[in-house]
Amino acid sequence: SSGINAEYGGYLGENKGAWKQCDATYLAKDYDGPKLEILLDQGEDDPYLNDKQLLPENLQNSCAGNKLLSLNLRKQPGYDHGYYFISSFIEEHFTFMAKHIC
Repeated sequence: SSGINAEYGGYLGENKGAWKQCDATYLAKDYDGPKLEILLDQGEDDPYLNDKQLLPENLQNSCAGNKLLSLNLRKQPGYDHGYYFISSFIEEHFTFMAKHIC
């Protein structure tokens, strides 16, 4: 999550205040529901990460400041933002989700 991401404008319009409703960093700061575990995998070779379009440390800081959230941020060396990255970890995410939904 980036805090405020310039890409949101193409989807959500020019009202930057409204963007916060779709940004995990801001949502995590204000979250007040039941305790949640969050699993996030980030490819270390992701060009969006290297270009500072993705800032997972901002989400990490927001979650650290909210006792209701537990973030497991796993940085994956050698992976970018593509198909092989997703296909390598999707089963673990399905298992994680099933554990929390069922």
